[in-house]
Amino acid sequence: MKKILLPLLIITLLSVSALYRLAESLDEIVADAIAHHGTVMTQARIGVERVDIAPKNGKGIISGLLIGNPKGFKTPYALRVERIDLDIDLATLNKDVTVVRLLIIDKPDVFYETGDTQTNFGAIQKNIAAYLGPARTKNRGETLLIIEELTICNANAHASAPFMGDKTISIALPDIVLKNVGKAKGGVTPAELGQEIASAMTAKLSVAGNYERLKKSAGTTLDRAGSAILSLFK
Repeated sequence: MKKILLPLLIITLLSVSALYRLAESLDEIVADAIAHHGTVMTQARIGVERVDIAPKNGKGIISGLLIGNPKGFKTPYALRVERIDLDIDLATLNKDVTVVRLLIIDKPDVFYETGDTQTNFGAIQKNIAAYLGPARTKNRGETLLIIEELTICNANAHASAPFMGDKTISIALPDIVLKNVGKAKGGVTPAELGQEIASAMTAKLSVAGNYERLKKSAGTTLDRAGSAILSLFK
């Protein structure tokens, strides 16, 4: 999840940065930018149901963000997020570090599928790396972020693999609330932000213990599928 959602959030932030003065058509422009650039970048269908951006105060809502799968995968999609709430400090958009006052990712739903040679997330990540090119993958000129408050809530993950046939294993993920991410460092890259989210998610999963309880009740199949789900956060 961290590898796919964050680049699209950066696309959204950059779109707002360039276009927030175009108040009358901003929502449609940002929605089209996410769909077009996201699809080209991931080689998977990207779409949003609705975008509402307030150009004067930096607050916005992205509803129904959908990231499909690359060719060769069978699950309905890689990621769907019901709602993303953003509150951006517009004064920082043209500076080295963009400050996001509030970022709420509500009801992300992840399908992690293992194919013959790679996973759907692995395929998308390779496509992103190819799109960004060598200079960007070496973190040159990357946007730095400070997230004053980040919440990921009501998340679910599903695992699918050839050994499971047409079945999937699902697990509810614990909510996460992080404060002042990147502030002490003067900003973090998207990759570093993803790592902080991954670490927090792994810690929460260990404390919650729901994966271990399910594994005991369902045996080896869940063990393998659950391991696949957990690998999303490594």
